[in-house]
Amino acid sequence: MFGWRWQREKQVARLSPDLHGYASALIGDADLSFDLAQETLTKLLVTPHAPREFDDLKPYSFRMLRNLYIDYLRKQKIRMEYSTEQERVLSEIHTRSFDASDQLAVREAFKMLKESHREILFLIDVMGMKYLEVAEVMDIPKGTVMSRISRARAEMMKHLQDDPLDMGEQSRIDDAK
Repeated sequence: MFGWRWQREKQVARLSPDLHGYASALIGDADLSFDLAQETLTKLLVTPHAPREFDDLKPYSFRMLRNLYIDYLRKQKIRMEYSTEQERVLSEIHTRSFDASDQLAVREAFKMLKESHREILFLIDVMGMKYLEVAEVMDIPKGTVMSRISRARAEMMKHLQDDPLDMGEQSRIDDAK
């Protein structure tokens, strides 16, 4: 067991300059390339299913580094989309002038929705997620998302068009049932 570990450490030390060079060429950013190369080397030391022969380990390690970089890019894209969406939502909130009674009416109408309708309205209309993303989050077909959002919006509009005083009364009647 210790012989294998010692051999792996030697292989990783031998791979290190080539892996750092590949990372620099692939990524361009010195800090990020160093971090991903180090992460790859660390994973090689602890991964028991990595190839044992150096000639097989080298392409394996390069592929691992490349995959780590792709994962990093995906995470960055998601972070950017989230930040952009958050900025959009905040700017919309600040540009609209809802008075307190409008806000209260929307809040009350939202509370009156079924849980599944509240969830889907929040994900699509508040968070700005796409139908396919919501389908994945909720683990339902895209068509179901489309029909639920349609029903949820219709129900929300119905509640908003009702007299606000009646909404509270209707809520108490529904709770009593």
